[in-house]
Amino acid sequence: MAQTLLALLLVNSSAKGPNLVFRWPPNPETTSRLSRPLPHEDRLELDNPWRAANHNNSPQITVDASSEAAATVAEDYQWKSPSVIRDSSRSFPRSGSLPTSAANALPEEHFFDDDELAEDPTDEYHRIFDYSTQFLAGMLCPKTSLCHQKFDLLIDNLLFIGHPVCIEDGGHWRFKREKSSSGSRGRSSVNHDSMDDIKSDTSIRVYSPTGNNESSWLHMFHFVLVLDSPDSSSSASGNMSKYFDTIYKQIAFTITAVLFQEQVFSNFVELECDALGSLEAEYIAKGEPFSAFMSQALQISSIASAMKILFDAVKSSTMAYITLNDIPLELQLPPFLDHLLHGEEEHELDLVDHQEDDDEARLWGCDLSFGWRLPSLAPWKSLLLLEGDQELDPYINLRGPHVRPDEREHAEGLIRFLETASVTLSFSDMANLLDWDLETQIYPTVRWLVHHRRAKVVDTVHLGLKTIFTLPPEFDAPLSALSAEFKRDFPQSEIPPLPSLLASISEASSKQSDNHFFAVVVRSKELIPLYHEVVIWLLKRDMLFTLHLRIRIVATAELKARVRQAHERKLEWSRGQRHQDRVGSGLRPRDQDPAFYEVNVRRPGSALFPLSPRGVHRFSRRMSSAESESGRTNETFLVHADEDDEEAITDESDDENIAWGSPEDTLCPSLISDPGTASPLERKWLAAMSEGKDEHIARRFEQINQYFDGKSTDDEILHRAEISRRQLREVLHHYDEYLQTFLHPA
Repeated sequence: MAQTLLALLLVNSSAKGPNLVFRWPPNPETTSRLSRPLPHEDRLELDNPWRAANHNNSPQITVDASSEAAATVAEDYQWKSPSVIRDSSRSFPRSGSLPTSAANALPEEHFFDDDELAEDPTDEYHRIFDYSTQFLAGMLCPKTSLCHQKFDLLIDNLLFIGHPVCIEDGGHWRFKREKSSSGSRGRSSVNHDSMDDIKSDTSIRVYSPTGNNESSWLHMFHFVLVLDSPDSSSSASGNMSKYFDTIYKQIAFTITAVLFQEQVFSNFVELECDALGSLEAEYIAKGEPFSAFMSQALQISSIASAMKILFDAVKSSTMAYITLNDIPLELQLPPFLDHLLHGEEEHELDLVDHQEDDDEARLWGCDLSFGWRLPSLAPWKSLLLLEGDQELDPYINLRGPHVRPDEREHAEGLIRFLETASVTLSFSDMANLLDWDLETQIYPTVRWLVHHRRAKVVDTVHLGLKTIFTLPPEFDAPLSALSAEFKRDFPQSEIPPLPSLLASISEASSKQSDNHFFAVVVRSKELIPLYHEVVIWLLKRDMLFTLHLRIRIVATAELKARVRQAHERKLEWSRGQRHQDRVGSGLRPRDQDPAFYEVNVRRPGSALFPLSPRGVHRFSRRMSSAESESGRTNETFLVHADEDDEEAITDESDDENIAWGSPEDTLCPSLISDPGTASPLERKWLAAMSEGKDEHIARRFEQINQYFDGKSTDDEILHRAEISRRQLREVLHHYDEYLQTFLHPA
């Protein structure tokens, strides 16, 4: 909702001057403000101005006297508009009666005399916000050079926002031709907010009077939103600017664009203003009350009824379904727009982790990335369809005969999407079932449904309701009203009353096992379809939040000590090996290899073993093959020896790059905050955790431990790692001593 919205105005200008055509609500009121701080509630601590003014008259103030005095002067603390306390007999200079900015913006004929400002304060037809309607209408009808762009004006504490449009030279209502300005500088909103955005490049339709009795008297019209200017100290200046700019783009510019288009095409706005002006003059002449005129205006004017519906929808933070000249519109403001006017500490506790990074803003788009506080748009999320207004239900319109043949395929695809969507199916599952692309088809459809409040993004619910839920800090409606509605929708005896159901869900969230919805509430497979509707009923009213498993890795003190001891043993072995290499380098080959001595001493054919001529020939053949085999063996041995030496050198150099710290660091466990970017020492700990584990378990742990950062949910891990929930549970079971698991909303 927009808590600062006070009224909607429709102002026009003709040869007779500016005029306030219609407003809603009939008698808007501004928020009460103080001109100075109020006294304390017990009325004993009066402010310094009162003490100074009454010091001589009442040197000693009793409790009763001070209370009466505070009550008597209470009206003095109330801030009032200067127009209320202005002496009607005073005269105002023609050039000084308006602010400088307004004086420059208004034509000379729009300045007013005192008689125009001194109307009867009780005249509801001609007074609004304690100002003359003629005065405000003149202020809100600027010069033609300031039309077709954003308009904002601050009077006292009232902020007027709109987009005035005017007739072109020659008495024609037409779209302004687009000006090619590639290197234009200045405020980009002027170019963006031009009426060029609603015209066609190939044709420009123009309304011009054709009959002799027909006259185009409407020169300008301006749809205005009146806002109560908030305290500038309550929010950052950037947030304040975004707040007003969002209201302008979503409401003021959109309404003006449609009205301007219909005025160009069919003279719609002029006919509506003529009907409302004639009705007002008739009721004033008859002496009818202003409330009677407003009631009748809602009956005869589509603009008047649209303004009422729009105002009520904005104040109640709902979708406004309006019709202007048979053109249906759906308008709304971001539901959390008012949070920009308050500090962060004033926001209500929210269990949902709303993503606000650049990637999430890109996925949701510019229209939904500001003031919506939407959950992340991820493949493992799901969609919950909501009931819409039946009069403008797009689901029914998709099947209507007005759909063009080239749009029929898209319409049928959207219908299939709506029929497939379920809270038990993730976006990834729906993409597979529909054979749609996730980025280019699923996400745009979800954005359209969420933006028009036809659906909401929720966590995927287990098909067997084995999902862990928790309750929000507060509900949007009283529990008594919710209980009565729940009993009406679920009269079955198997369903407990709503308070009992909520108590069971709240108690289950603190259990270590059997804490999912099926184990706590359902307890029977036959009741799953019925309780599935119960879960949907609760999710639509934001009465349930899904708890997700999150995992962290902890290196225990025993593990750290074991890794350090292995490192120290390796250092000792490497020192001993280097010492042996230095000692062995000074020996002869015969001394280095005892086999050399054995082979040469005991070889047949030596002086100790004489051979016969036939034996010599047989021995020579055997020796040639043996020597070749021995050569290959020695080569293989040398290659492996070189590889072992290189591996030992690599491990030793890696160990030198590790910050091992002091031995006292192994006395306490350590949390590996981000396993995906683990340090060399943390990688040693992770590798040591898999010692003695089955090879496939260790390989899967190495694959998925990057998601054990306490941020990724179990659904995200299953999707990204492409594993089943059973495989995840298997890893958690084997590495239980090194894992820290907890439940938290997504």
